[in-house]
Amino acid sequence: MRYADPAGQMGAVPAAARRKPFTEQAYEQIKQRILGNVLPPGTQMLEQQLADDLGMSRTPVREAAIRLAREGLVEVRPRHGIRVLPVSAGDMREIYEILTALESAAAEACARRGLTEAEIEQLNQAVEDMDRALVDDDLEAWAAADEAFHRALTGLGGNRRLQALVDTIWDQAHRARMVTLRLRPKPKGSNDAHRALVAAIVARDSETARRLHHQHRQESGDLLIDILNHFGLSQL
Repeated sequence: MRYADPAGQMGAVPAAARRKPFTEQAYEQIKQRILGNVLPPGTQMLEQQLADDLGMSRTPVREAAIRLAREGLVEVRPRHGIRVLPVSAGDMREIYEILTALESAAAEACARRGLTEAEIEQLNQAVEDMDRALVDDDLEAWAAADEAFHRALTGLGGNRRLQALVDTIWDQAHRARMVTLRLRPKPKGSNDAHRALVAAIVARDSETARRLHHQHRQESGDLLIDILNHFGLSQL
């Protein structure tokens, strides 16, 4: 997924986007800013300010804000516009419990059924991209490659309902990861964990694949929650 640029400029709206209803355009563009941390937790903006930035009237912005509020991303405040909600450590604990269970099941399924060479290459390419990003000290590129790995893993597990469930909570997890990205140690250990998981899948060792990914996801979640608590990010 491509997000708004770090400066927060929306730029020209692509032709394909212009064909969408204004409410959908507003929803997607505001959400991209939030997920990309262009609008960090605690940011407050008036509807008119957002409407001016997006080049549209206040009505679609208001409707988009209501939808984002239902998703737990913003708070709609009468006469004060919207406020981007904090990334709650409690919410992240619940989300990572779900991600850990579901993705571990997907890892087990991948190993049990066996993947084609092309599917294995898809996972290996993501790990290579993660390695390259760390060499270049490009944490945004690392996060994108890491996301590609996890999305590929859940897709290759072959369970569409499991994949859909993961997708419903991924946005919240992504936002927390972007908020804490530069506050965590350099994630070389995460790359190594991904490599070990791919090896277990290639060996069709489903029990090891599940165990390795469960441990990796649990450790990642614990680290993220510790950072949120330590830096008081849940209180923004």
